[in-house]
Amino acid sequence: IENTFHDALGLKNFFPFDGICLTDTFEMYERDEVEFLSFALEENAERVNEQKETHINVIIANPPYSVGQKSANDNAQNNFYPKLEQRISETYAAATDARLKQALYDSYIKAFRWASDRIGESGVIGFVTNAGWLDSAAMDGLRKCFYKEFSEIYILNLRGNQRTQGEISRKEGGKIFGSGSRAPIAITILVKNEKHVGNCEIYYYEVEDYLSREEKLSRIKNLRTVLNDEFKIITPNDKGDWINQRGNEFETYLPLAPDKKFDTVAKSFFVVNSMGITTNRDAWIYNFSRRTLADNMQTTIEYYSTHESTDVDPTKIIWTRATIQNKNRGQKIVFNDTQLVESSYRPFCKENLYYSREMSNCVYQMSKLFPTGTEENFLICVPDVGGKKNFSVLITNKITDLHFNGDAQCFPMYWYTTSAQGNLFGDDEYTRHDGITDFILKQGQLIYGDNVTKEDIFFYVYGFLHLPSYREKFSAELKKSLPRIFLVDDAKKFWQLVKAGRELAEIHLNYEKFFAPPEVEVEISAEDYRVKKMRLSQDKTTLTYNEFIKIKNIPAKSFEYVVNGRSPLEWIIDRYQVKIDSASGIENNPNDWCAEHDNSRYILDLILSCITVSLKTLEIVENLPTVGF
Repeated sequence: IENTFHDALGLKNFFPFDGICLTDTFEMYERDEVEFLSFALEENAERVNEQKETHINVIIANPPYSVGQKSANDNAQNNFYPKLEQRISETYAAATDARLKQALYDSYIKAFRWASDRIGESGVIGFVTNAGWLDSAAMDGLRKCFYKEFSEIYILNLRGNQRTQGEISRKEGGKIFGSGSRAPIAITILVKNEKHVGNCEIYYYEVEDYLSREEKLSRIKNLRTVLNDEFKIITPNDKGDWINQRGNEFETYLPLAPDKKFDTVAKSFFVVNSMGITTNRDAWIYNFSRRTLADNMQTTIEYYSTHESTDVDPTKIIWTRATIQNKNRGQKIVFNDTQLVESSYRPFCKENLYYSREMSNCVYQMSKLFPTGTEENFLICVPDVGGKKNFSVLITNKITDLHFNGDAQCFPMYWYTTSAQGNLFGDDEYTRHDGITDFILKQGQLIYGDNVTKEDIFFYVYGFLHLPSYREKFSAELKKSLPRIFLVDDAKKFWQLVKAGRELAEIHLNYEKFFAPPEVEVEISAEDYRVKKMRLSQDKTTLTYNEFIKIKNIPAKSFEYVVNGRSPLEWIIDRYQVKIDSASGIENNPNDWCAEHDNSRYILDLILSCITVSLKTLEIVENLPTVGF
């Protein structure tokens, strides 16, 4: 820094800057006296202690963004700062009702907390950070604390969220930090003024859709100052929303999820819900090839059995929190081929799964919905709160991965119990129960007649959640809350939604079984149906399947049906390609699925079928009844 300053100003004499400290900024405030490197850098230690004793009014930073490692193999564990994390617990975490609070301990959130405390009662903070805190449901506590702690807040939302897809991604525009960045970016100026009277004043500026990185930087340059008329004033609501604010009407509707799971008389639509399973080792636990999956699992289980958790070999195992705990407890794991089952990994993409509580990170309540993975069940899957994409819904009849539809929350037609104790994945007899509550069935029968069944209610929910008017009116609510809906007053519309829900479910569950629309052309120069990586033309009318096969005249309308940010065809292009996991070297080859199911044309036929799935879905959705809110 000193050399750069010297060279930039063309100085003849070298001027040292005595304010520079070599230290971990957060760590230096964890202890009363700083001993960091004092044995080697006594002068540095003196500077650190001097800085700690100095009142600082201005803090400017681009803090790192990281919530920590996913497994012990990552070697990316965040440092633990007890005092700082206690402050987050007492403030940001205490002010939110969100169930998942891990994001509040992201490094850049720690920087906000540290800087807010460091400037004391008066000062200014200027940060360039991930913009996720602006609209995340889990960050409502942070926003509420900001509103209480500061007198003025200025925000430049530069967007650029590239964890989205399709049109949403294009609207987000260029990545501020170039090709390596994926997070949206915001510049935030936080002001504490002891003489300020009244509520915090929030000023907000957001760049337009479709801007490139260069255009966004030009906007900043032209603004010149946050004291600019282009900043609009934000007044937060009582839920802690700053942008995309929720109204109160949504809260008057009935929740899909119960407050207490397995309460059959709960005032909700469903008795239970579960997130999709998380593995933290997808490359090992999922594969298109059942045979490869079995080999992989035998390899990693053998390594688990014969090595300590400190022995890290990414070609043999991924040590996660769960497997480390199992190892430390002395738990034995034995490979069992009955745990090889089919799963819904992503929309319109099945993969084989090794369904094991011991080798997964969390199975949540999925073990009650699919005790062995082969039971009959239907799950309505919606994104969990805090989703970054527009709301979508998709049904499946298989175990789902967490990211099947956003961070999937799954609402079942059935759930299961067993009299056996302990292992839910054993050879036990299971009793099936209804997933729809007695309460909502009684309400439905009071309104529409005694012939209403719980199955009718289930498909009514699926139909209702496809209503474009519902998704549009409550788009902000559906990003921050699980769905709430109601039983319509008109019996005719109820039965229309039940019928539409059944038809949509039939299409989405049997998405592999349709023929292509008549206008679609398939050019085949050789009957080689293997794929490596398919490519869609820029105008989206032609798909190059491989060097021998092209699909032409793809209807533009088929891309209008979107689940979890992509159309069905785009999901197939993304998932059905040969991939090799960089850490383990494991290959996941969709051609193996074709071979093991004795259907070389499976992927080609899947593409043609899903084009029709899109068109049929849109046709039903466009004819849904009008529902007033």
